Amino acid sequence: MRAHLPFCAKLLVTAAAASLAGATLAQDKTVELKFAHWLPPTHSLAKTGFEPWARSVEAASKGSIKVALFPAQQLGKAADHYDMARDGIADVTWANPGYQAGRFPVFAAGELPFLIGKPGPGSAALDAWYRKYAAAEMKDVKFCFAHLHVGTMHSKKPITEPSQIKGMKIRSSNGTNAAFMSALGATNVQVSAPEARDALEKGVADALAFPWDSVISFGIDKAVKYHSDMRMYASDFAWVMNKGWYDKLSAGQKKVIDDHCNNEWAAKVGAAWGDFEDSGKDKLEKTAGHTIVKLTPAQVDMWKKAAEPVYTQWADAVTKSGVNSQQALGELRKEIDSRKAN
Repeated sequence: MRAHLPFCAKLLVTAAAASLAGATLAQDKTVELKFAHWLPPTHSLAKTGFEPWARSVEAASKGSIKVALFPAQQLGKAADHYDMARDGIADVTWANPGYQAGRFPVFAAGELPFLIGKPGPGSAALDAWYRKYAAAEMKDVKFCFAHLHVGTMHSKKPITEPSQIKGMKIRSSNGTNAAFMSALGATNVQVSAPEARDALEKGVADALAFPWDSVISFGIDKAVKYHSDMRMYASDFAWVMNKGWYDKLSAGQKKVIDDHCNNEWAAKVGAAWGDFEDSGKDKLEKTAGHTIVKLTPAQVDMWKKAAEPVYTQWADAVTKSGVNSQQALGELRKEIDSRKAN
């Protein structure tokens, strides 16, 4: 019997600790977490990312953290969501840092053309790589995690070669994509995703860079009929948090948030949303009046060659920010390769 006492004692200590942790969470003061984003509440990311995350936070906190979702730019414009978290207009926001070109040059590496091809492992790679840079580049918020989607060109006329972009009006997905379109001779149309369909229908834009299924969910399939079959660009997104809100949480509540602001969640959201977005290609292909524009390997190589100056521009911007661009991009490529995300 004595030989079993140490083991029993361990079990009692473990049980007591677990009970104490549960009691602590149960006794925590209930707080509201205002989560703002700019997508429609019916959007695929709302269903595969925001809502599952919110439910998981509430369950893990035993109801002491209540998540209130504010979709569709209810609390502010799409481009303002990073600053909304910083300023406490919302507690957590879904931000596209690329909407403020040049402000987050290191983060923009994930937007470089033809760098990342698979959204799930690509999101895990981007998030793992960026965490050490976020402390400096996004120091006025608490960085939660990063993820991305992969998209292509959708247009009123078929696009197969980069030379066709010259003279066109393009709604770009982010600052890096805008730099690419400018290098090809296009005029950039700076509107957020919710405003893209209107720009196309009014003739303000001729084409846009967008992920596949969002073309349908934003109603853009009513304005464009041709979709170039290439993995041209990625858009990076960051879930960011107001520091003051986080600092006021109990120790148990902070652990819940930390457990939901990690690489596992980055990969999970990136894969769930990214795979759904990619499924939009088949939907469009089966929709009357829509054409998936196939490219030859030689044409894809032309696009990649045309994108080389964008890499140089990115490196110059990062170097000016005080970061070794060659080292940073090398680290990101290593993460991408190790996760087979390209």
